[in-house]
Amino acid sequence: MTTETKKIRWGVLGWARIARENVIPAIQRSSNSEFHALSSREPAKLKEARDKFNVPVTHDRYEDLLADSSVDAVYIPLPNGLHCEWTIKAAERGKHILCEKPIALNAAECRRMIAASAANGVRLMEGFMYRYTDRTRQVLEVLRSGVLGEIKCVSSTHRFLLTNPASIKLKPDLGGGALYDVGCYAVNFAGLVADEVARQQNLPTETSVPESVAVEQVRAGGVDVSFSALLNYSTGLIASVNCGINSQRRVYSEMIGTRGVLEVPDTFLDNAGSLSLTVGDERHEIPVALSDRYRLEVEDFADAILAGRAPQFGLGETLRNAEVMDKLLAVGR
Repeated sequence: MTTETKKIRWGVLGWARIARENVIPAIQRSSNSEFHALSSREPAKLKEARDKFNVPVTHDRYEDLLADSSVDAVYIPLPNGLHCEWTIKAAERGKHILCEKPIALNAAECRRMIAASAANGVRLMEGFMYRYTDRTRQVLEVLRSGVLGEIKCVSSTHRFLLTNPASIKLKPDLGGGALYDVGCYAVNFAGLVADEVARQQNLPTETSVPESVAVEQVRAGGVDVSFSALLNYSTGLIASVNCGINSQRRVYSEMIGTRGVLEVPDTFLDNAGSLSLTVGDERHEIPVALSDRYRLEVEDFADAILAGRAPQFGLGETLRNAEVMDKLLAVGR
């Protein structure tokens, strides 16, 4: 088969909500992928998967799916605390891996996962689906146009109200907490802006790592339920990162430069909308088109496998995100 006609056969580890509501349907909508196999330790979930998606193959052990030679790539939506273990096991079985964010609990785990994928010749990518939206494309276009002048400040917020007291997001041993769950988006967005600031100043990407951070948080049951941080970069950029699982939903970012301000409602979503650009006293809206972020993520990763190239969202950013979160968590302890 040529790369134009071959499709990547996906296996999914676990019947997580994000898998059944977002990623599996995206695989089925994609042009270069097939939902081929699912593993779950619960027979009722395997039946549900067969009924809902007509999945051809099911396994009652994760290990059996990884041993299945008909599976090319796996999607890992398991609890955060299990990402490292199962990514390495998948790599050792020769499977390409799309791992849900955050890819790991710390940078040390992340390095082990990257090393395992390299040693076994497989692709690995972290599932930051917002990077595949028209909204993100428009943000980057504005940043690179120079219309904002020298960017001095970026603020990014991702909050929602968690109402399920049994949620794994509240379990410290599984990698729960606001920073891991939604704060990682805001940290990544700050890094995206920091990269553009470094490019404007013709500086290496090492300057996209903050020199110092300050943290405030509220903790309950062993996890952070509200987390805010200030990140100070050598380029003169200050980033404010805010997240929480204990308040009204708020997804919003803004960048402030010497000549303008860009406001980004629904920063990490793929709905249609607009960005607000203010330059001097003039303000106008930049239309944002509806995007199919999960499908575009799946298609990019599958094409990267087929074409033997790196995916759009690279492991350099993934590792940096983990390192910055390590720094935030160390200060916050």
